[in-house]
Amino acid sequence: MIVVLGGGPAGRIASIRLATAGKKVTLVEPGGTSRGIGGQCLHFGCMPVCALNDVARIISSARRFYERGMTDAVPALRFSNVMDETFAVQQKIAGILDDETRNAGVEVIYGKAGRVDGAQVFIGDEPVEAEATIIATGSRPNIPDIPGVTLPGVYTPHTIWGLRELPERLTIIGGSVMAAEFAYIFQTFGSSVTVLSRSRFLKDLDKHLRTIALKELDGVEIQEGTAVTGIAGASRVTGVRYHAGGTDAETTAGAVLLAAGLVPNSGMVSGIDKGPGGEILTNDRMQTSVPGIYACGDVAGAPFLTPVSRHEGIVAADNILGHERHMDYTHIPQAIYLAHDLAFCGTGGEGGASLALPGPAGPGTYWSVPYGDTGLAKILADPVSGEITGMCAAGPAGGVIAGYLALLMQRHISVHDFEEFIEVHPSTDGVNGLAKYASELFRKHHPE
Repeated sequence: MIVVLGGGPAGRIASIRLATAGKKVTLVEPGGTSRGIGGQCLHFGCMPVCALNDVARIISSARRFYERGMTDAVPALRFSNVMDETFAVQQKIAGILDDETRNAGVEVIYGKAGRVDGAQVFIGDEPVEAEATIIATGSRPNIPDIPGVTLPGVYTPHTIWGLRELPERLTIIGGSVMAAEFAYIFQTFGSSVTVLSRSRFLKDLDKHLRTIALKELDGVEIQEGTAVTGIAGASRVTGVRYHAGGTDAETTAGAVLLAAGLVPNSGMVSGIDKGPGGEILTNDRMQTSVPGIYACGDVAGAPFLTPVSRHEGIVAADNILGHERHMDYTHIPQAIYLAHDLAFCGTGGEGGASLALPGPAGPGTYWSVPYGDTGLAKILADPVSGEITGMCAAGPAGGVIAGYLALLMQRHISVHDFEEFIEVHPSTDGVNGLAKYASELFRKHHPE
């Protein structure tokens, strides 16, 4: 028997792959049947955030139509209904995932915590004999050690889904993707949002994408270089105290969201090597320091991305099956979802050429033309070989474009290969046209 701890993207995909290969697999999901499998992605992260983002984008578009005299009103938000309907769809998806997993031959055990001590695995308090074990217990929100952090009205990305009244004022503590996405949603919904970023907001984002992100977050108060000193309030939160620029200040807030990142959920694991952040250390086969024990997904550390977790689960399963496979972390596509998909992959490297143009008008951006924000297309490439080493795409399909470009970059595609590319029209993909332009430019300056 193979034991898989955790029913999120990594554990579920690994268990299905093993079961379809004929292995007896037991998947242990501590969340219980009320939540179902699906992990953080379905219940707290990607999926519900996209659900709220869909609503926010509709409101934003409707507001523009109204401002230009094309419609009579902007739809009023029923926040509690949005949250309830989001949960209902989550439950439906969880049921589909449960059926799919069981139909593959996986035994699913809900409501019991798995534990690993060295080579020994436990389901609840019972030790079990396992041919191999996969630890895929995910991650949990990082909760900073701040006075007042336990006050009612202070939320994490795991608990904010219990909110049923739209806060008039929301303070978000954090400065990365999570903070940006929630800031866009709640500001569009009608909350007054303040973001307190310890360093530069979205500091690791491409400069062109960051400019677009800041424009799409217009109306959000962003304070950079802040040191949060406490959360104010007696019986309930009233604001956040912080220090910035040599002075002390305080926000007013009816709710506070801690968006300070994730930490591996590895507290139930002992006798196996871990890193300084609690991440279980693995090699590129997802093997831990103990033979027969594998780890994948967020519990193995950054980058905390669902597609990476799934792929790590596949790598772990294949190696258990005796098919040598290695995890490759180069060319991982990523995206931030605001008014546009702000997607990116790879870097330019030394000596690379960078080319950027506004995104073309098309489905989802036609009515953005008057506002000058149809998005962005950007590529980074070697000017001699033409090999593409990085890309950015801001637009309605930016995330999709980045996924395909990531595969092409893994295959070392050149801008010259795009000379034969015929696109669908109309489209908001400007990357293909930019690659064709780069091909002409490079051939002119670097003839063969």
